[in-house]
Amino acid sequence: MQSRANDAGIANGLRMWLTMIAVAVVTRLPALLYPRAIDDEAVYGVVARVMLAGGLPYHDAIERKPPLLFVVYWAVFRLFGAYNWLALHAVATAWVLLTMAGLFVLARRLGGRRAGLMAALAYALVQPWATAKNLAFNGEMLMNLPLVWAYALVLPRCHRRVATAALAGALLGTAFLLKQPAAIAAVPLGLALLGAPLWRKEARWNGAIRQAAALAAGFASVVAVTAAILWQYGLLGEAWYWTMADHSVPHVFWQHAAQHSALFLLFALPLVVPLLAWQPLRRAWRDSEAEMFTVLGWLAVSVVGAAAGGRFYPHYYIQIVPPLAVLAGVAYARVDDLAGVLRARWVSLRFARSWLAVAGLVSLGVQTGQLLAERAPSPAASYVGSQARPTDRLFVWGQQTSFYVDAAMLPASRYIATFPLTGYIFGGALPGLSTQNRIVPGAWRNLAGDLRRHPPEFIIDTQANRGDADPIRNFPPMARFVANDYGRVAVFADGVVYRRRSITVAPLEAR
Repeated sequence: MQSRANDAGIANGLRMWLTMIAVAVVTRLPALLYPRAIDDEAVYGVVARVMLAGGLPYHDAIERKPPLLFVVYWAVFRLFGAYNWLALHAVATAWVLLTMAGLFVLARRLGGRRAGLMAALAYALVQPWATAKNLAFNGEMLMNLPLVWAYALVLPRCHRRVATAALAGALLGTAFLLKQPAAIAAVPLGLALLGAPLWRKEARWNGAIRQAAALAAGFASVVAVTAAILWQYGLLGEAWYWTMADHSVPHVFWQHAAQHSALFLLFALPLVVPLLAWQPLRRAWRDSEAEMFTVLGWLAVSVVGAAAGGRFYPHYYIQIVPPLAVLAGVAYARVDDLAGVLRARWVSLRFARSWLAVAGLVSLGVQTGQLLAERAPSPAASYVGSQARPTDRLFVWGQQTSFYVDAAMLPASRYIATFPLTGYIFGGALPGLSTQNRIVPGAWRNLAGDLRRHPPEFIIDTQANRGDADPIRNFPPMARFVANDYGRVAVFADGVVYRRRSITVAPLEAR
């Protein structure tokens, strides 16, 4: 009898994991079949390609993300080949599966096996919500994996040891080095450790202080080692500037906030509903109330992280999904024990499963259509790639970093997107607003040096159409540089192509 029970348990566990794998693969199928970069993947891919060629992030290719994100892309390209997007999307799917596994472990320890399965499947279905951009291997998806496992290590009471807290801190530090908002997710976890004596009679203040200190030490050690490596390469100051200092909020896009928040709440409705009934939610977490408040704190700081930049991009909401999935997983696992709102038919477990399944199918259809429409590479970049020699360099004027990918060429400047040169505000069009007061000091001097070292054979101007925010004519040094040594060779809907006319190029004048 015991053997049969063990065999049944193994079979059930295998079916459960196969189900999670199948759901993760199906929800990411459009990406797994898509041979090009998706949204921000192109930017991170260009930085990684420059690194493979011997360059350095923040110095030879500027992007405002933490260094570990570029290391992940560099590692994938080093293993599978530069711009191997199918391999990158397979790694992204594995990353999602590992995050789901962490959510399963966390929610199972807090609410049982059914809670773990619900949390894992909810993440797989909601994470890529609504738009193909949420399939990209972006910072939010990357940081969720170490964040989830950090919480899984610390939250269950039986795992509150000093060594475990230190490991959780290291995971939190890793998450921060993948995307900046992950840092504030350490706060609820630290408070949970430090405040344990307030919730548990058996907890002692000296033990709580040691565990909280271990968490902080683990976080600090990872950041310190990374800072030492950056210092060794002479990148510490530039890394600090681009990842931390250059993140002001010049404009809050309230319309995006309203639209994208409403759409996210629609797709994630079954995960939000349990939060609307406070007493039933507390009853669902009756044995783990301290953990419930910690996960609620995680949710609160994730909302702050998603809103902090004032841009409200859809992929920013991905960081909100893990704590929502854990809270809902535990609530729905005990739905039969609850009273009030959670016993209503429209918030039953069957309703939650059906809604999430439909939301996942809608996302799948929308994403497939979007990626099919974007399957063709840039005509301007493709033309340049067909004309260029292997050693030629390209300079793209504008924010279209993907042109370097489509042309398969190295950038001539560290400014793979020209926002430091123009003051461009991320988030959307702001007609009539001049942004030249936001130009990064020294950027034009750096550009002059870059173009002197690597004179571009081709320049693609993506701001040549009427109404574009940053036409070259508004920046006289660039306009003269192009006019003196480059001739127009092709015009496409997405850009005007210029080619160098002579072997030597007059230097760009710094502003």
